[in-house]
Amino acid sequence: MERGFYTIMAAQFFSSLADNALLVVAIALLIDLNAPAYLTPMLKFVFVLFYVILAPFVGAFADSMAKGRVMFVSNTIKIAGCSLLFFAMHQYFALAAYAIVGLGAAAYSPAKYGILTELLPPEQLVTANGWIEGLTVASIVLGTVLGGVLITPSVATLMLSFDFPLINTGIDSAVEASIIIIGVSYAIAAIFNLFIPDTGVDHRILKFNPVFLVHEFSHCVKLLWADKLGQISLAVTTLFWGAGATLQFIVLKWAEAALDFPLNQAAQLQGVVALGIAIGAVLAAKIVSLRQSVKVIPLGMLMVIVVMIMTLVSSLWIAIALLILIGGLAGFFVVPMNALLQHRGHILMGAGHSIAVQNFNENLSILAMLLLYALLIWLDVHIYVVIILFGLFVSISMTIIRKWHLTNQSKEDSLHLIGMRKIH
Repeated sequence: MERGFYTIMAAQFFSSLADNALLVVAIALLIDLNAPAYLTPMLKFVFVLFYVILAPFVGAFADSMAKGRVMFVSNTIKIAGCSLLFFAMHQYFALAAYAIVGLGAAAYSPAKYGILTELLPPEQLVTANGWIEGLTVASIVLGTVLGGVLITPSVATLMLSFDFPLINTGIDSAVEASIIIIGVSYAIAAIFNLFIPDTGVDHRILKFNPVFLVHEFSHCVKLLWADKLGQISLAVTTLFWGAGATLQFIVLKWAEAALDFPLNQAAQLQGVVALGIAIGAVLAAKIVSLRQSVKVIPLGMLMVIVVMIMTLVSSLWIAIALLILIGGLAGFFVVPMNALLQHRGHILMGAGHSIAVQNFNENLSILAMLLLYALLIWLDVHIYVVIILFGLFVSISMTIIRKWHLTNQSKEDSLHLIGMRKIH
């Protein structure tokens, strides 16, 4: 791997660590503010909202300058949102502050993934994605655990008892102390961003007209959905990330109902799922090549079956084993799909634009599924019923996608498309 790849990994780790710890702390903040339960999934909703709204523009932004600089600017926006969350005194102000963190994340993502296709040859993309996803998921594990630990009463008491000599920090709650610690992680990520190498790719953008960018983005969306391999990998990742975001909150609610866990312990179970994803991602990087990527689709259907089995579990250790298995299956099938999508997108339209299209579709799926989940919670539907409905929806969708791929395969060989040269 190129030396700069490891700098990218370090920057991604600390930025993602902060993102995931902040979600747990933001949920704790809403609880402190006596917000209704249906507002909890709305945190993720406002976070990903800018991914959808700014999708036509962030790809061009990512391609307009060196990717390391884009990532630095984006992390600075995250720090601003995190700082505003520190001063949140009302539930809707907290949502607005967290949305600003999402704005930074939306700008960050196309650069984070787009630089891989600039820095590395296609044959290393699955391996690189495996390491990036594995490290990202490791940061999710540590981030969710960190967030849970920071709001644990004993740790909160310890943090609040600490004072700098001669300085009044003005910190009055565990949430405020946690936000400061998370802000430091964002700052470390920003420092690593400054050392990401310029790949030498021409970053001149021909037009900055918003109307042109929207039109161009619309063309890119149609182009990727029309591609025989692009449409399958995009459909799989779109469904996966929508389901994954919803599963985060399902695990929290399930842990409360089945195991009587408070938020800090339930958050650590989220980390268990992420640990499984890391294992699956690393295995995929070692075993699955780009040319074999479409063969992993059935694992998505198997994962959903295991999710539905969770409704029968009341033992912590059985739950941990199943959550690791769920994560492992998810990581093993999404990493090759993600690499294939990046490869096809890079061939058809360029790295930044293709990642922006991917983010738009995936986060539109997240918004839709989180809204549906929030509605079910608002209607007071039992979490076990929610899990069964969730599993049925995802399994039926995966079956349709697999049949779609087999139909495409009968018309054109996917190996030919994977090896296709860049379109001019």
